[in-house]
Amino acid sequence: MNPDQKRIIALSDSLQQAADQIKVLRNISWASSVKEDFFRNKAQKLPVVFYPEVDMSEALSILKAVRKELKEGSNIDLWAMRIADRLEGSALMLVHRGTKRFYQQSSWVYGKPGDLIRNAEISALDLAKHFDEMFEHTRDLDLGGDSAEERLSAQELAEEMKVVVSKEFGDLAPEIVLDQSLASNALAGRRRISIRPEARFSDMDVDQLINHEVFVHIVTSLNGHLQPHLKILGEAHAGTTKTQEGLAIFAEYITNSIDLDRFRRLSDRVLAIQMAIDGADFIEVYRYYLKQIGNKDQAYENARRVFRGGLISGGGPFTKDIVYLEGLLTVHSFLRLAMLQGRIDYLDLLFCGKMDIIDLPVMKELKEMGLIEGAKFLPPWMRDKRYLLTYLSYSAFLDGLNLEGLKKDFEHMMNA
Repeated sequence: MNPDQKRIIALSDSLQQAADQIKVLRNISWASSVKEDFFRNKAQKLPVVFYPEVDMSEALSILKAVRKELKEGSNIDLWAMRIADRLEGSALMLVHRGTKRFYQQSSWVYGKPGDLIRNAEISALDLAKHFDEMFEHTRDLDLGGDSAEERLSAQELAEEMKVVVSKEFGDLAPEIVLDQSLASNALAGRRRISIRPEARFSDMDVDQLINHEVFVHIVTSLNGHLQPHLKILGEAHAGTTKTQEGLAIFAEYITNSIDLDRFRRLSDRVLAIQMAIDGADFIEVYRYYLKQIGNKDQAYENARRVFRGGLISGGGPFTKDIVYLEGLLTVHSFLRLAMLQGRIDYLDLLFCGKMDIIDLPVMKELKEMGLIEGAKFLPPWMRDKRYLLTYLSYSAFLDGLNLEGLKKDFEHMMNA
């Protein structure tokens, strides 16, 4: 192994060491007593949240040392710098929990709802408003199926997931656990998938969670963990969040396991974050969700996602949840272009570990250097690409057409 390869591995090791100490969601979680007090006060008093002290000095020191080792003009070093920047932003975010500075750091790390998506003239807020409008058009329609019926308990979902992960991953299968502290209904890591005990799930929810959590988050975690040299690819950190969540939502889409209700939930997150930025407090956002879904428990959990780590009185939310819609648009656009350009080699590379989509040229370079290996695990829709490539081909073809004339004909017909 040559000196440059050894240097890159050392950079990866240092970044992985820092990332292992910067656990964002774990350090902004709320105690279950906060929820109990909120409902004991009949949802009329703002929650009071205390965050245990967190020391980020060692992680920040490691990142400072990493920067000193970086060279100018190298794509690989720029990749390492991007990771270091996001990790530092996340560490500073945790240092400033419960203050306006937390929101400022969160906005830098994840962005804000109204920020334009990279090199595009649209924002996550624009997408959220679009889906919210589409949902209003179908609110009173019978769409078929029974996806609105929450039939499965958390335990029943856990049993279904155990069967899937055991079959797919064997001895590497993550543990399935019930976790009271979750703000979401489910959360996946390499070692375990956690499910909120009170949550109930529809048939669509089950398919969504398996394709989202198991066949994206667990797959990329395991593939990154199995990389022999660059262990940073096994770490979920803020620098990878948009691509990983976008890929996971696309997985729901390409497997026909997503529906308008799911898009409504994603859109509501963005709209609720914007409400909080504009000054809405926890109670106002809770009431917004209660009006939307009519479930007190879920309305609380949804509002908690917005305010964890931030200002409960309003004006400083946690902005991570804008990444789902932005990530979906980015991933979908990239996959269509990869199809048009005949760069199918990039598709499997997306699953080699945790990465941002803009890192793919660097991943290709690292693979050619012998520093990363191909993905051991792939989701079923990527193992058999026939439907994926057919869909991407047609989608890319439509994207290049001018259909204004046809659109006007149909609009005239519908308005007749």
